[in-house]
Amino acid sequence: MLCPRKCGADRESQRGLCGAESLPRVAKAMLHQWEEPFISGTRGSGTVFFSGCNLGCVYCQNHTIRDGGIGELYDANVLTSIYLSLQHDGAHNINLVTAAPYVPQVAESLRRARAQGLTIPVVYNSSGYECVDALKQLDELIDVYLPDWKYVSPLLSEKFSNAPDYAIITSAAISEMHRQVGELVLDEEGLAQRGMVIRHLILPGCADDSRKILDAIVKLLPLSTHVSLMSQYTPQVYTTEFPLNRRITEREYDRVISYALSLGLYNILIQNRNSAQSSYTPDFTDQI
Repeated sequence: MLCPRKCGADRESQRGLCGAESLPRVAKAMLHQWEEPFISGTRGSGTVFFSGCNLGCVYCQNHTIRDGGIGELYDANVLTSIYLSLQHDGAHNINLVTAAPYVPQVAESLRRARAQGLTIPVVYNSSGYECVDALKQLDELIDVYLPDWKYVSPLLSEKFSNAPDYAIITSAAISEMHRQVGELVLDEEGLAQRGMVIRHLILPGCADDSRKILDAIVKLLPLSTHVSLMSQYTPQVYTTEFPLNRRITEREYDRVISYALSLGLYNILIQNRNSAQSSYTPDFTDQI
């Protein structure tokens, strides 16, 4: 019952719809260079990629780990040692990617890590499709929330992510994240220490929905909210049908940026369109 699917799986004996088992499965832990500059910095973000996801978007760049079958099962003690090892290797932060199926275990591992000397910020990198009650278990344990806001349209969210309630669920989750950490705070080196950044991946042919997302952000949050408008959409093995069989155009991207500015949002991050390359996706077939 940790996520909005509420599949009711007893994960001691069966997997949830997210593909998760009773223990967290980690596909990869690494110093990751390809997040936003205030996350990756110069030395990299200490990223822990959890296997499994409660959305299963057809265009997922990490589709090889989406179904929960890749990686090793670790308990809270091993997760703690991974965080501390990444900190020792120079990571600017600990970056938890798709940890939603494992919130109780992650919360316990973070408490142990803090007690054992973890001092760098913890980033929670999320699809946005989260239960508020689960997020409350992370209060005071997460420093930076990095949620997606993928859709407003239930037609799009059902077609591409099998989640017609995505917008309702995500708006509530993002409100809770903002309550916990507030606005983005950077240190003197320009690295995130606390706060929230909303990511939005602009999909080809869906710029109208992107503008509606920006409308929703303005209604829900301050104009100072940091919004990362991502141009990196890359067709995947399951996106052979129109419109997802192509990259976004420069005109589509520029229209969304211009609309964000017209609404008064002023902390907007933009990407070069050459970010839409599969080479930026980690290789999950090698050792963790």
